[in-house]
Amino acid sequence: ARVFSPSVGKPEAAPLPVVVYCHGGGFALLSASSAPLDAMCRRFCRELGAVVVSVNYRRAPEHRHPAAYDDCADVLSYLGTAGLPADIGVPVDLSRCFLAGDSAGGNIAHHVAHRWTSSAAVASDNPVRLAGIILLQPYFGGEERTEAELRLEGVGPVVNMRRSDWSWKAFLPEGADRNHPAAHVTGEACPEPELPEEFPPAMVVVGGLDPLQDWQRRYAAMLQRKGKAVQLVEFPDAIHGFYMFPKLPDAGKLVNDVKNFMETATSDH
Repeated sequence: ARVFSPSVGKPEAAPLPVVVYCHGGGFALLSASSAPLDAMCRRFCRELGAVVVSVNYRRAPEHRHPAAYDDCADVLSYLGTAGLPADIGVPVDLSRCFLAGDSAGGNIAHHVAHRWTSSAAVASDNPVRLAGIILLQPYFGGEERTEAELRLEGVGPVVNMRRSDWSWKAFLPEGADRNHPAAHVTGEACPEPELPEEFPPAMVVVGGLDPLQDWQRRYAAMLQRKGKAVQLVEFPDAIHGFYMFPKLPDAGKLVNDVKNFMETATSDH
């Protein structure tokens, strides 16, 4: 993992929240050291006032489901037992931990949050507590072709159905189709997941030019049906991956929206 820390503060400074970030790339591409993702994590660290831990999880097709989920969950476990390196220079509050991710990383963040809040870690003396999850255009899917997938095929440079289908085939277990619970979490073709009481508040970011947007809205609706706190943030003119283009006005607005979500999620802390 890569760890991003703000400039060293005063010794008496208040502890900072921690953002564990899972990068996108269809489970198979990019890494924590990829230039756009490195730059985005640096910006998050600087503008959110948080320590950011960017996870280098194992990638498909060499490492299929659930390798990426296992690796990101292991980061939470490690933080709880070993903490962050002493040389980051700032105090942190592991009870204000956020799981975040873009695209496939958003999928990972959901499943790891589900696993973490369902596990004995919540009831143990592990100090890590999830204050929220931040899903930037999360990558969910199914065998169905949604209206947006058909209408927006070929719009934007990042996502098309051929590439998306390949990513699922590379990541999911051998022989599984896109209705596998790792991809399909919204209950139309398989049972909805049972979410534990401790499942954290969610921020779900949707772009109006993203072919995956129907799945993202269904995900937010599923959380609402389950009685979970969810904030759906819409960027009508945004393509998939817009946050990696820092000069876009929407990229700056997104950072402000994330900051407000984090502050609200920890306001009663």
